[in-house]
Amino acid sequence: MKKGLLYISFFLLLTGCHIARHIPTGEKLYVGTDINAQVDSTVSKTEKGQIETALAEMARPKPNKTLFGYPFRVGLYYWVGEPKKEKGFRAWFRRKLGEAPVFASAKALSSNSAIWMSFLENEGYFRSTVSGSLKEDGYKATGVYQVQVQPRYYIDSVAFLMDSTTLRKPMIEIRKRSLLQKDNPYRFDLIKIERERIADALQRQGFFYFQPDYLAVLADSVQGNHRTRLYLAVKPETPPAALLPYSVRDIYVYPNYSLSSNTTNRDTSLSQAVQFGKLNIVDPAGIYNPKLFRDIIALRPGRRYNSRAQDQTLSRFINVGSFKFVRNRFEPDQQGDSAVLDVHYYLTPYPKKSARLEVAGTSRSNNLVGSQLSLNWRNRNVFGRSELFTISANAGIEFQVGSRGQGVANYRYGIQNSLTFPRLVSPIPIKYYQRGQALPQTIISLGYDLIVRGELYHLNSFLTTYGYSWRSSPQTEHIFQPISINYVLPSGFTEKFYALEDDPSTRQQYINILRSEQLILSTLYTYNTGSSPRTTSAYTHRLSINVEPAGNLASLLVNKKNELGEEVIFGVPYSQFIRMDLDSRHFFKLSPGMTWANRFFGGFGIPYGNSDQLPFVKQYFVGGANSLRAFRPRAVGPGIFTRNLDGTVQLQDGGGDIKLEFNTELRPKFNKYLQGALFLDVGNVWMYSDNTLYGAGTQFKSDFYKQLAVGTGVGLRIDVSYFVVRFDLAFPLRKPWLPEGQQWVFDQIDPGNRAWRRDNLILNVAVGYPF
Repeated sequence: MKKGLLYISFFLLLTGCHIARHIPTGEKLYVGTDINAQVDSTVSKTEKGQIETALAEMARPKPNKTLFGYPFRVGLYYWVGEPKKEKGFRAWFRRKLGEAPVFASAKALSSNSAIWMSFLENEGYFRSTVSGSLKEDGYKATGVYQVQVQPRYYIDSVAFLMDSTTLRKPMIEIRKRSLLQKDNPYRFDLIKIERERIADALQRQGFFYFQPDYLAVLADSVQGNHRTRLYLAVKPETPPAALLPYSVRDIYVYPNYSLSSNTTNRDTSLSQAVQFGKLNIVDPAGIYNPKLFRDIIALRPGRRYNSRAQDQTLSRFINVGSFKFVRNRFEPDQQGDSAVLDVHYYLTPYPKKSARLEVAGTSRSNNLVGSQLSLNWRNRNVFGRSELFTISANAGIEFQVGSRGQGVANYRYGIQNSLTFPRLVSPIPIKYYQRGQALPQTIISLGYDLIVRGELYHLNSFLTTYGYSWRSSPQTEHIFQPISINYVLPSGFTEKFYALEDDPSTRQQYINILRSEQLILSTLYTYNTGSSPRTTSAYTHRLSINVEPAGNLASLLVNKKNELGEEVIFGVPYSQFIRMDLDSRHFFKLSPGMTWANRFFGGFGIPYGNSDQLPFVKQYFVGGANSLRAFRPRAVGPGIFTRNLDGTVQLQDGGGDIKLEFNTELRPKFNKYLQGALFLDVGNVWMYSDNTLYGAGTQFKSDFYKQLAVGTGVGLRIDVSYFVVRFDLAFPLRKPWLPEGQQWVFDQIDPGNRAWRRDNLILNVAVGYPF
């Protein structure tokens, strides 16, 4: 160990000398910033730490990256030398792996000092001082700063001075929600946000031309107690139009506008406008139903202009899916004593019909990867109100990477049709208030999937759904499917499949598949929420909740039974269960190049009445590329049960009624294209009550934690902008099916042993992140 450290030290010394020889005369390699902050006694330790962190982040330039204190990329930069060709290998190597040296600069010291003093002033630490100097050490130099932080100023009072008669009344309500409150610290950034808030609130009340820059904020320091009075007033030079509330007079819509046209003024096309309610639609060909624009446009003629309604309108035009570009124009006018606006919307539509052929890699939630060929056809305006009708046909193969011949490849064929209405469609009229950035949707779908399970059997699935999707906020989505009908029919059994009856390990699954014809009549509600994509917070999250009851209405209306005592509809047993699950994901950005990602999934299904367990298509599974990566797909559970791992036929069927899973991983970012991962996965599935299929030890009980499987590993991700290719190499730490006391397998880890690698190392190849 000591020899190793000696060698490393000697190597760094040599390479350091190598860099020193190349540093130009009079220059020093900049290696970092030291901040010595002296704070007033009124400044807390927490505030001091926040100040030092903020100043360090603002410091420029940023030093070269180091390894054990050695700027290795600068070393590579000088080692490669000046390339002779701009596009040769040497130039590429130097550009990608090397890094030009960052030199210390007295100019950077003065620039940082000025920026830091401005920052401290803006944070209320008035009259603070900053000075900097360079500390040299051989070929290196460090920027050393002395920061004297004065006591912070706090807000003593806030006054709104509004001389304008038109602004005085709306400001009474606006000031009640002020962000500037007595006894809060003075912060210039908060003052800017307050100006934007006031301007936005005024624009929502019709003051179309009002801007944040028209507001002045004056600060008057109170002597002796480090407090300041704030006064907000409208600047004298504010244009008169900005002090007038505007109402909407007429709205014109041009739904077939071409970007190559420069006709954006009133012209002869207005003579072709058709009035629908209070809207004027210029659509001579009658391509669009005017009701579409009534649903989309949130502004209303005769009412005050509202900036929020305008933003909603533009977002809806884009989100409705028929229009590629949206332009708007406002024409101000005077109507008697009132200021009015005429609003014009110019819409460039997508082609009504289109087709697309796709070849893609797939990574499904059931842990299978493969490739797929899809042909998609769509009509964006079926009935004139931007209804979207799609037909999608696909064919592909799915297989288990790393299964060593133990899995069965699936061949998948399918066709799906869907019709989406940008409104709520119901046999019972639904009254609802149009709000939000997107219109609610009604989605009707009908599809058929055929899965050919190797040389064993076929699985046919017919699915039709009728449901609604809407957003209660930009971050929150609701999906409600009152009708979901799924008919599952196994067929095409082969002699190889029938031979499974003779194997005790597969006999019960064999019987279960033979009897898996089932009708699932369910209702589904999904709640999705998460952080705003525009957030600057280091913490983001996503949450998805599903609730699905099935078979309740059927049990009230049907009482026919088959010879096995199961209640049937048209001779087919129907399922009865309630299924609920939660998927919670949390992401912490520890640094610009490091993210800590976490996922917790908890789901349970309670079969009852006509069902002993959840239908196969509704069961939970663990293991595979998107789950416990140290175990092959579906190789774990339920409980202590495990699939055959000796190379015999794997049915890839069967799971559990209950699932618990936790995943955590560190994601370092090496460069723009390469990312790494260090992960830990924990979880299992269990049966709710039925032990007949898998035997004892598979039912969920209070000691479930003793049956958790644990795995770990490392990963490499290649980000090619459009998608991420992922390689995860994992191995198990805990195997719940082993005898008690032998389940943890730390002592068996032996990467140098070929047999251990064969039985434990799992390579997962997938597209996209696991969560």
